[in-house]
Amino acid sequence: MHPVWILCGVIATIYALLKHYLKSTVWCRSKTCLVGKTAVVTGANTGIGYETALDFAKRGARVILACRDQQKADAAKTRIVQETGNGDIVVKIVDFASFDSVRAFAQNVKETEQRLDILVNNAGASGIPDKKSKDGLNLLMQVNYFSSFLLTNLLIDLLKKSEPSRVVNVSSLAAKYARFDLEDLNRFTGMHTDYANSKLCNVLFTMELAEKLQGTRVTTFSLHPGVVDTEIFRRIKGQHKAVFEFFRDHFFRTSEEGAQTTIYCSVERNIEDLSGEHFDNCERVEPYKTSQVKGLAKKLWEKSEKFVELKPEEVHF
Repeated sequence: MHPVWILCGVIATIYALLKHYLKSTVWCRSKTCLVGKTAVVTGANTGIGYETALDFAKRGARVILACRDQQKADAAKTRIVQETGNGDIVVKIVDFASFDSVRAFAQNVKETEQRLDILVNNAGASGIPDKKSKDGLNLLMQVNYFSSFLLTNLLIDLLKKSEPSRVVNVSSLAAKYARFDLEDLNRFTGMHTDYANSKLCNVLFTMELAEKLQGTRVTTFSLHPGVVDTEIFRRIKGQHKAVFEFFRDHFFRTSEEGAQTTIYCSVERNIEDLSGEHFDNCERVEPYKTSQVKGLAKKLWEKSEKFVELKPEEVHF
C-alpha cells in the first residue's frame, strides 16, 4: 500500500478516536423534581453554569445565579425565565477574585435564603498570566479554587440545615497533569500548570470535604465536564487561536453537553454512597493518580484554611 494512503488511514483513525472520545456525550436522564429546592450556581451567566442553572429551573428549583457581571447575569436570568416559565430565578453578585466579595455573597445568602439544597462551584478561568489578586494570591488559583473552598465553608451550615443536600465541584481532566508543591502552592508556575493545579485542588477538596461530612446527609462530588466550548477559552490569541478554533469546531462539546455530568452529580438519585468521588460522562471514574498521594487532601485543606484566612467562627467541622 502506498505510504500516502497509510498516512491518510492513520489520520482518519486518530480523527475518529478524538471525535469519539472528546465529542461523545452521555446525557443525564434523571427525572428528579426540584420544586421547593434552592440551588446556587456560580458562574451561571454563560457556558456550563448557565446550562446547569437552566436545567435546575426546568425542574422547578429556586435558582441563584452567582455571577460577577450584573448586566450579563440579568440577561441570563431573563433568558431562563422566558424559556422555563420559572420566575424564581435570582441574581446575586460575587467576584471570585475577592474574598471580601465571597464573604459578602455568602452572608447575603444566609440572611435571605431559608435553605440551600445544591451548591455548584462552577466558576473558573484559564489563561491568566502571573497576576496577584487583591488578596495577594495567585489570581487563577483564587478564582478556580480558593474562593470555592471559602464559599463552601461559609455555606456549609445552611447546607446541613437543608440536608439531604449536595456540593458539586467542577474540575477537569487537566488535574491528571498537575505538578504542585504544597509548600509553594501560591507560586505562579505557568498558565497551563496553574490551571491543572487548580483543578487537582478541586478534586482533593472534594475528597477531604466528603471525609469531614461523614455522619451528615450532605454529599459532595467532583467532575470532568469534557472539553467544552465555553468562554473560559476567550483569552486564547495569536498563533494558537487558529489551532484552537479547528479543535473547537471539530471536537469540543457544546455547553449543554458539557453540563450533563454537573447536572447528574447534582440531581441523580442513589449516588450518595459515592460522596467524595470523581465523575466523567455521568459515571464514577477511577481517581487520578495525582490525587492519591497519602495525606495530600488533608494537608491541602489545612493550607487552604490559612490562605483564605478562615476565621474560627467560620469553621463548622
